Amino acid sequence: MAGSPTARRRRLAIELRKLREDHGFTCVHVGKELDWSSSKVNRMETGQGRVQPSDVDALCRFYGTSDDLRELLKSLAKESKTKGWWHAHGDAVPGWFSVYVGLEQAASTLRSYQGEFIPGLLQTPEYATEMSRAWVDHTAEGIARMVDVRMRRQQLLTGDNAPDLWVVVHQSALMHIVGNRQVMTGQLERMLEIAKLRHVTVQVLPFDAGAYPTTGPFTVLGFPEQEDPDVVYREGLTDSVYLEHPTDVTLYTKAFDHLRALALSPQRSTLLIKRVLEDHF
Repeated sequence: MAGSPTARRRRLAIELRKLREDHGFTCVHVGKELDWSSSKVNRMETGQGRVQPSDVDALCRFYGTSDDLRELLKSLAKESKTKGWWHAHGDAVPGWFSVYVGLEQAASTLRSYQGEFIPGLLQTPEYATEMSRAWVDHTAEGIARMVDVRMRRQQLLTGDNAPDLWVVVHQSALMHIVGNRQVMTGQLERMLEIAKLRHVTVQVLPFDAGAYPTTGPFTVLGFPEQEDPDVVYREGLTDSVYLEHPTDVTLYTKAFDHLRALALSPQRSTLLIKRVLEDHF
């Protein structure tokens, strides 16, 4: 079973929606039968908020599920109520990003494109600090907590069941000085170090790659359970977008495939990063 409360809540929502659709019911119909509002049924099926095991029990009895499935879904509801490590960091992990961190912790594959900056999972503490300082309304304590979260997220790359990470970074991110040249030296050296991990692939999209199909950074997250479909994540300044419709996921997956086809091979990407280090930092 997927290993974070967020992923369990998502899995539960998927299963509850599937049960309703298999019976040909609407949220309004289910709500009336159980004396609930249709919005409550909808929230349960979209993973918005915590779901009580007693409500899951009522739904399963209404749908006539097997005892085993009912107990499994009730277990998911109980486990989804626990808090992940990131909740202890307060507003350093805003609600809209908390969902992503939870999904990232459970993912088995991560396919990420970044055009302007080095991706968070590859950042050094110094680079992450400079990035966090760009948010002018944060205090020194808040910045430190944001950096702590980013470093804690990176532990999944060296832990058990580490995800397969494939990153395409535009060449401009290598040249874009964040902080100072010393910070950039450490950052590019860190990229080279992480790229050596057997489950990590780093490619650089060169300046002469031509046109490519994206309007900004995105990540496609895949999960070990076949029942958990892929998710596309796009981040903004104050919110984020999660795309789960198969058409959207397919489009972004194809876009990423196109990007890595245009990018330099992992070996040539390593040589380019080393050359940037030698020539510019």
